[in-house]
Amino acid sequence: MHQIVGFHFRVSFLNLPENKEVDVQFQSVSGLDVQIDKETLKEGGENRFEHSMPGRRKYTTLTLKRGIITPKDSGLTKWCQEAFQNLVIEPVGKVNVELLNENHNVLMQWELSHVWPVSWKIAELNAEKGEVLIETLELNYNYFKVVTVS
Repeated sequence: MHQIVGFHFRVSFLNLPENKEVDVQFQSVSGLDVQIDKETLKEGGENRFEHSMPGRRKYTTLTLKRGIITPKDSGLTKWCQEAFQNLVIEPVGKVNVELLNENHNVLMQWELSHVWPVSWKIAELNAEKGEVLIETLELNYNYFKVVTVS
């Protein structure tokens, strides 16, 4: 068993209105986080402590970063433009985050359900730096599951 590195991955938007090849490539992905809320139960007659019980699951937002791409070249950018400029929010039923090996085979896959954009940020425009302009997209999702890869 060897350690898995996290630098080779892709993000696939299934059922994106206009899906283009560039819409799987990102500089970074974060937000595959889940927590279980804790509910407390007070027992009658027992004042020394409270019982903790597992509650609902809580998911964070998925954050994607990439070099900015124009709406004509990216279905994802066009999807964001529709959401933030025209308030036409069309959730994507499924988004897959796939960790790949050196042969581009999937090692692990996270399947996110009911995904829609909540934030779209463009990095600073700065004439003193010759850096790629980065856009950051935050996506809400209902839940994710780890899919078994054979």
